[in-house]
Amino acid sequence: MVTSAREGAGPELLGIYLNDHLAGATLGVELAHRMARSHTGPGAGSTMERLAAEIAQDRSALQEFMAGLGIPARVYKVCAGWIGEKVGRLKLNGRLRSRSPLSNLEELEMLRLGVEGKAAGWRTLRVLADSDPRLDSARLDSLMSRARSQADLLEELRVRAAAEVIAVPG
Repeated sequence: MVTSAREGAGPELLGIYLNDHLAGATLGVELAHRMARSHTGPGAGSTMERLAAEIAQDRSALQEFMAGLGIPARVYKVCAGWIGEKVGRLKLNGRLRSRSPLSNLEELEMLRLGVEGKAAGWRTLRVLADSDPRLDSARLDSLMSRARSQADLLEELRVRAAAEVIAVPG
C-alpha cells in the first residue's frame, strides 16, 4: 500500500524532527567545545572558542523555537546526542595513547556536516514561518546566514588541516 507524504504529516512529526535536530545540536556543542580546548596555535583556539559559543547559542535558539511551538525536548534524544559525541572519541585514528593529527581533520569534517544539517533545519523552519506566526522569520534568516558563515569557516579550517596532515604518495 502506497501512502502520500501528507497522509502521515502532523505536529508530532515536527516534534520528532526538531528533537532529532536537538540531539544533533547537543553532539555539535560538545564536539565544538572539545575542539576549542584541543586546537592550539595562533588564532586557532580563539576561532574555535567563538565558533563553539555560536553553536551553543544556535542550540539554545532551537530550544526556544521548540518551546514557542509547544514541542517538549525529549531527554533520551538529548542524552543520545551527548553520548554520541563521547563515543565518537573512541574511533581508531592510528594512535592508541595520543591524539592523532588526523583527528583535527575528521572533527572539522564532522562539525561541518553538523552545521550543514543545522542550516537545513533552519531552512525548514523558515518555510514553516511563512504560515506560522510563532516562528520569527527574521531570526531564522539570521540563523541561516550564521550557519553559512560557520560552514565557510569550517571549510577553510578543514582545507588547512588537510594540507597539514594528508600527504599524497608519490
